[in-house]
Parts: sequence; C-alpha cells; structure tokens
Amino acid sequence: MILLNKPNGVLCRFTADGSGRRTLADCVRVPGVYPAGRLDADTEGLVVLTADGALQARIASPRLRFAKIYWAEVEGLPARGQIAALAAGVDLGGFVTAPAGVRAIAEPDRLWPRVPPIRVRKSIPTSWLELTLTEGKNRQVRRMTAAVGLPTLRLIRYAVGPWTIEGLAPGMWREAQAEPRML
Repeated sequence: MILLNKPNGVLCRFTADGSGRRTLADCVRVPGVYPAGRLDADTEGLVVLTADGALQARIASPRLRFAKIYWAEVEGLPARGQIAALAAGVDLGGFVTAPAGVRAIAEPDRLWPRVPPIRVRKSIPTSWLELTLTEGKNRQVRRMTAAVGLPTLRLIRYAVGPWTIEGLAPGMWREAQAEPRML
C-alpha cells in the first residue's frame, strides 16, 4: 500500500486523458496499484494506492463510513450557524450530506505553498475549516461549504482512516501497512 500526497492539478488516475495534464503515473511508478477513492484535480492531499482490491473497496465504500479528514481554506469567516449547518448535514439538491465533524482551525503550520496560488482578494478574509466526512460524494466538501456561504478556495485531504500525509511533500509517497483491523 502506498500513501501519496497528490499535488494540485494532478488527475487521480494513471492513464492520460489527452489534455496533457499530469496523472498519478507522474508521481508513482509502482505497477499494479490503484487509488482507493479519488480526489478532484484541484484537490490536494492524501490518496491511498493499493493492489489489494478488497482493501480498496473497503476504503472507498460509503457503507463502511471510513473517516476522511479535509482541510478547507474558505472565503469569509465562518459563523456558528454555518459550522452548525455543515455539521448537521447540508441539502445539496438531490441528497442531504451525512453529519460531519467540523471545526474552525488556524492555517495548518505544516502547509506547503500551493502552485498556482489561490486567488486573493484583499477585502475578503479567508479562514480554515477541518471537516471529517464518512461519505465521499462528488466534490462534496466544495459543494457543502458553498451551500452555507463559505466557498472553498483550497482543499487538502489530510487523512484517510488511520493514514495521513504527515511528512509527505506534494508529489512524494511512502509505503504503509494496512491496519490489522482493515484486513
């Protein structure tokens, strides 16, 4: 099993899409591994790669409620009501998200510069949220924060279950063992 800190702009797949964008193959040259879940090209952070199809399915399965922790830089300063709405579940038109762990945090001190940098507007402050989700709908964090009036500017997946990006620079990876309870 491999833990990769996927950089911004990298497609979460090993095959090219014809656009010339980088893929996971540009970061990891280990044959036979596949992502257990996906991140959008503009989302950074932890991608778990494994050759174990059963483990891949367990990590990605929404039924097993495998916790994923995200750091989101949002536009604006969150009010209590906005944090409460994110925690309770947000109606995204077609479904309501499951309750989530949400808290305001300081900008993570171990953060790397984003390439390219996010847009900055001097008159609008930004802040950071940590969200813990047990489901993974398409662009869920971005859609949730936008729905409560806090558009996401930068999104980083910090952890998947027991694994984190701690100590991994963007584009770097390390081997890891599956937790015994996962096997």
